[in-house]
Formats: sequence, C-alpha cells, structure tokens
Amino acid sequence: MTPLLHRHHEDDRAAEPREELSGPALRLTVHLADGEQFHHRPVYTEIVHRAHRAGLAGASVFRGMEGFGRNSRAVHTSRLLDLADNLPLLVVIIDTPERIRAFVPELREISPRSLVTVEEIELVAPAAPAVPSEEKS
Repeated sequence: MTPLLHRHHEDDRAAEPREELSGPALRLTVHLADGEQFHHRPVYTEIVHRAHRAGLAGASVFRGMEGFGRNSRAVHTSRLLDLADNLPLLVVIIDTPERIRAFVPELREISPRSLVTVEEIELVAPAAPAVPSEEKS
C-alpha cells in the first residue's frame, strides 16, 4: 500500500525554478510494479525525487487499475483484494531532449530492468494572461 502522506526533505530541493517549456521535448515513461523497491524506498518515489533534484521540468506517477508485465504469472487488478499487490505504475517525466537523455543513466541505476520509453512530443506554450476589457482600448 502506498503512503498517503509526503514528507519533504532538505535534500529533495530542486534547483531554481525553470522557465516555461514549449516546442520540441521528450516524454520519458517508466513502467513499474507498485511493490518495486530501491534501498527500502519505492522505486517510483526515488525516481521522482531524483528527477526533482536534477531540475527536470516535471514528473508524475500514475497508478494502473489492472495490468501485467513480462514476468507476471497473473493479471494484477484493483478489483480483487487478494491481487491488489503489484499494480502497474507509470512514472512520466517531461523535459528537453538533452535533459531527459542526461537523466537516463541515473534512472537505470535506480531501476535497471524496468521498461522505459522515450517519445518525442510538442509542448504547447501557456496562453497569455487575459487582458481586462478596459485595458484593451
């Protein structure tokens, strides 16, 4: 079971906030099982914290409702309490191609056998703030 509370640690602080990204980027996706550990810590937590410390633009963890991997003997599902272990997880990290590729060796140190995909994406620039109607004239 995943803890619901998050404790911040001094060493988890990232570098200065970065500018908004737009244009070509990469989406790195790591496929994991919920029970995977790295030095007595969930692998997904280690990946997210290292990505944060590395100053990457963003990382999120998504829990799957049902799934299996290459080494699974059964389909894991959240519908059956006895099979609710090892549910699939995705860690998704987005940043520039250079920064994503530089992070891959660190990722492989944490999770050397996980399935990792890297996809080219296009980031859309945020919309400009709305201008109040009286300033438009």
